[in-house]
Order: sequence, then structure tokens, then C-alpha cells
Amino acid sequence: MNWIILVIAGLFEVAFAFCLGKAKEETGTAATLWLLGFLICLTMSMLLLYRAIQTLPIGTAYGVWTGIGAVGTVVVGIMVFKEPATFWRVFFLTTLIVSIIGLKVVSAD
Repeated sequence: MNWIILVIAGLFEVAFAFCLGKAKEETGTAATLWLLGFLICLTMSMLLLYRAIQTLPIGTAYGVWTGIGAVGTVVVGIMVFKEPATFWRVFFLTTLIVSIIGLKVVSAD
């Protein structure tokens, strides 16, 4: 169950990065609302990470959490913000995904 919580925490990390990107593009009230979304997602991500580390090793949980956030944010950047999808970006993104899976596989919990 805590692995599911950890994945959800990572997805909230992607969401708060997305909100930051949208806030950068907006002005006025729209930017403020995106920043509010950022704060909500940030809070949820941290609370869920805290919940997950109650039974998962902190090093593994933090590594997986940041990995999910990094992979998700790069994918959002490419798909939503039209960032380049170069060979090397995709290559290293793939190695990061393999590393996240590896951490899960070798974890004791």
C-alpha cells in the first residue's frame, strides 16, 4: 500500500512542477491560481511522501519519489510545454525509469 502512496506522491510532484510552468506563462489572477495549485500539490506530495516513509526505507522512497517527479516533469515538459525531445534526453529518461524500477525490485519492502 505504501508503494501506491509513494507513486501518488510522485505524481503530485509532477503536478506541482506543471503548476509552476503554467504560472510562469500566466499573469494576474490566473498566475495566482496556478501558484495556489502549486502549493496544494506541494503539500499533498510532501504529506504522502511522509506517509510512505513510515514503512519504506527513506533512501529508496526518496529516490523513487524524485525519480517519478523527474520523469513525469520531463514528459510534461515535452508534451505540454513543447520542450525538445532529443535522443539524449529520451535516452537518459529511459535510464532513469530503469533505475526507479530497479530500486523497487531490490527493495526489501
